[in-house]
Amino acid sequence: MMSSQTKSPIIGIILLFSGVIITCFILYKSANPLQFLPFSTSLSFSSPSTNSTQVNELEVILERASNENKTVIITTLNRAWAEPNSTFDLFLKSFRVGQGTEKLLNNLVAVCLDPIAYNRCLEVHSICYSLTTAGNNFTDEAFFMSQSYLDMMWRRIEFLTSVLELGYSFVFTDADIMWLRDPFSRFFPNGDFQIACDNFYGNPLDLNNRPNGGFTYVKSNNRSIEFYKFWYSSRLTYPGKHDQDVLNVIKKHPFIREIGLQIRFLDTVYFGGFCEPSKDLNVVCTMHANCCVGLWKKVHDLNLVLEDWSNFLSLNQTQRAQSKSWSVPSKCGF
Repeated sequence: MMSSQTKSPIIGIILLFSGVIITCFILYKSANPLQFLPFSTSLSFSSPSTNSTQVNELEVILERASNENKTVIITTLNRAWAEPNSTFDLFLKSFRVGQGTEKLLNNLVAVCLDPIAYNRCLEVHSICYSLTTAGNNFTDEAFFMSQSYLDMMWRRIEFLTSVLELGYSFVFTDADIMWLRDPFSRFFPNGDFQIACDNFYGNPLDLNNRPNGGFTYVKSNNRSIEFYKFWYSSRLTYPGKHDQDVLNVIKKHPFIREIGLQIRFLDTVYFGGFCEPSKDLNVVCTMHANCCVGLWKKVHDLNLVLEDWSNFLSLNQTQRAQSKSWSVPSKCGF
């Protein structure tokens, strides 16, 4: 048996060695804060309406819809956008007539903000998710910058944060975007957060580009999760602003550099919109009814987009090479 005199210096050495290890760990952690950020596998909604049943349902749906890279396509809709012959029908149609896009419907999760939209979604699409929010009714058309509109936009950011926390990357797309070609080959391989633009100034790294939150490609990692949490919390710093306006402010915030988030802005040549239409139908992937207020105007002009696309597809290769014009914006131009 070891004597107390022998054990005493051994215990001292152990305590000293443990102290050195703990000190080194603390110093390393402070030097590499992102290395130890939690990668949650459970929802962290602040909304009281979220419950364990919703969590489980969402996980099942995301797993069902994801591709081999754990990436899903997400859109949101309410009753106004889900009504027959409204934006959602046109949205789904664009996938069916686009080049290489119909298969992507297997990855599309339609997040429904009210029961009427959910029931309508089940009639026309195979992957629908009902997102309930206590105390809010997102059924009717949410007029731009109304309180209902602001609540809906921020609820969307909160929901997308939870998708990232569950380990899924996503392409978020507004339902007033026509998918004409598979966009995945046009995304940057090294961008955590990639976003379409109302106005693109030629450099995907230029923070002066004017982003549009209606179309984003986001990779699930610690950087993007912290960014989305920061974005959502910033609604309190800038009350009365919607998510896109807040993003336009915080994109230059020092916190973005601190977490190392890689932001890339998507060229309107490939990801166009009514603000700045793509100049080449031969390469365009998506067309967004942005810079357009009023649901009926959007529906009118999105029908024209699909007509333009159908006419383009009817041309021979020589004629297609020379085709660079759109009929839109039309009603949205007034």
